[in-house]
Amino acid sequence: MPVTIGSLSQESGVNLETIRYYERTGLLQAPIRAANGYRHYDEQAIKRLRFIRRGRELGFSIEEIKTLLSLADHPEQPCTEADRLAREHLQAVEERIRDLQAMREVLLKLVDCNSPSAEHCRLIETLDQRDCCQQGT
Repeated sequence: MPVTIGSLSQESGVNLETIRYYERTGLLQAPIRAANGYRHYDEQAIKRLRFIRRGRELGFSIEEIKTLLSLADHPEQPCTEADRLAREHLQAVEERIRDLQAMREVLLKLVDCNSPSAEHCRLIETLDQRDCCQQGT
């Protein structure tokens, strides 16, 4: 049973403008148009959008998702390309985690300054690259 773009959005969890964008970029096949011009999608479109959404939630780029969709569309192909993408992405995520942990450490040293004025605030000093009041951090 065909569904409208509004129903597709609700079923897939992808907003309308993003659905249209995915159509323009070729991630989602252009739907059949009814006589009134409304887009009509099938169950495969819902499944494909959920796949794309989950990929985006995991941080994969549009190009990476195109590759993964191609593999999903041709299940007889070896999994090596998907595995390579997953390994590269995992490495990038681990690097981001290290960066976030380093940021956390810096911020832990800057919070709870208790300075009576912004002039001697540790965060303001750090952002302004001053070091007059950072003793004791």
